[in-house]
Amino acid sequence: MLQSGFITSLRSSLDADQVLSEESERLPYGYDNSRRQQLPDAVVFPKTHQQVSAIVALCNEFRVPLVARGRGTGTTGATVPTSGGVVLSTERFNRIVKVDAANRCMLVEPGVTNQQAQDAAAAHGFFWPPDPTSAAYCSVGGNLAYNSAGPRSLKYGTPRENVLGLRAVTGQGSEIRTGVYTTKGVVGYDLTRLIIGSEGTLAIITEATLKLTPLPEATRLLRAVYRDIESATAAVVAIMSQPDIPCALEFMDAKAIEMIRTYSQASLPENAGALLMIEIDGPGEYMDVATASARNAASNGGLVDLRVAQNAQEADALWATRKALSPALRNIAPKKINEDVAVPVSNIPSLIRGLEQLATEYGITIVNFGHAGNGNIHVNLLVNPDDPGQMQRASRCLERVFALVLELNGTLSGEHGVGLEKRDFVGCEIEPATLELMRRIKEQFDPAGILNPGKMFPEQSEIKE
Repeated sequence: MLQSGFITSLRSSLDADQVLSEESERLPYGYDNSRRQQLPDAVVFPKTHQQVSAIVALCNEFRVPLVARGRGTGTTGATVPTSGGVVLSTERFNRIVKVDAANRCMLVEPGVTNQQAQDAAAAHGFFWPPDPTSAAYCSVGGNLAYNSAGPRSLKYGTPRENVLGLRAVTGQGSEIRTGVYTTKGVVGYDLTRLIIGSEGTLAIITEATLKLTPLPEATRLLRAVYRDIESATAAVVAIMSQPDIPCALEFMDAKAIEMIRTYSQASLPENAGALLMIEIDGPGEYMDVATASARNAASNGGLVDLRVAQNAQEADALWATRKALSPALRNIAPKKINEDVAVPVSNIPSLIRGLEQLATEYGITIVNFGHAGNGNIHVNLLVNPDDPGQMQRASRCLERVFALVLELNGTLSGEHGVGLEKRDFVGCEIEPATLELMRRIKEQFDPAGILNPGKMFPEQSEIKE
């Protein structure tokens, strides 16, 4: 329960409609796409950097937990206010401050949606490369908090490679600027890349300078089906060895293909063991040459079928295969535990074969798809949450999944973040000395520990008095 003095000070810093205190109003801001939930004590809607600074200063003074939230599309529970306190929603903090086409950059506030940023950039002939699945709804601030990427990161990089600088407020209320307004700069430490991906535990972003990329003249899509995962991986290695890599290289395993064939009208060969979606982009006159190069690289002894879309309608038809997967998964089980691990590309076959063994051992259906070009595989455990025995097996299976990933020199999260879902496994990937250094960095940004407490690292201490 918040102190009356805190609430009074909070309301004096904001307009009446910028503070929610009724339980029914606070309820929607207590959960994200992880389905975890905890009711916050208050919800605030700042509209300016100055208001964010005032909110942080108050929370720091009264030792009130503060969780920044975009649109709640994250899947790891990173925006769930597990300690109560205040949820700071950026949904009204959503101006596109400036599009600077001459310098290929754009200044935005954190509540701008990814799609709004794309539309504003496109009007000037540019795009912002990060393109998570939830791009139509998720916020740029959320993209930065998680370092959310999407398929295009294969060619164009993640938010860390596509943000020039930030304006932010640290946990102790200090107003900072990081980065530069140029594409080169090495003065001081790279705090921009440190804050991006920190899930709101170091500072609250109030403005971002996004680096824009010119829109490609044309795109071309290929769909390749293989006899087995080894053949598909060999194709991925060959494709990624070319001078010009695809802008997207998506993967589905045999179980995913089987589900699509069973629960949709998509046409796929019966002997399909793996599938790749290969998208290339660039100058219009280059498409035929690039397509031939990608086709040659994708062809090997395990190739079963390869189709090339010649126009937008054919591309939509090929993408329909991928789009049929999510509905198919919903038909199999009422819940999916969705992990986004990443391994070196050459280790994808070992990962998939290991996952097949774990599925058999624990009696859990596991379906895998994702971004093959950078080894970022989405591992989906399909379960019934009303079956306690199955949920216990799924929990043990998940531990083995993470152990397998680390054995293959991989990482526990490629783009979904850590939040609550993977917090207790972080110590398996990061050695104690490195983890302790990260904790000390957190203390420098947030001495009282008010920013998103209990996230990212295994729990150690509560907010400091």
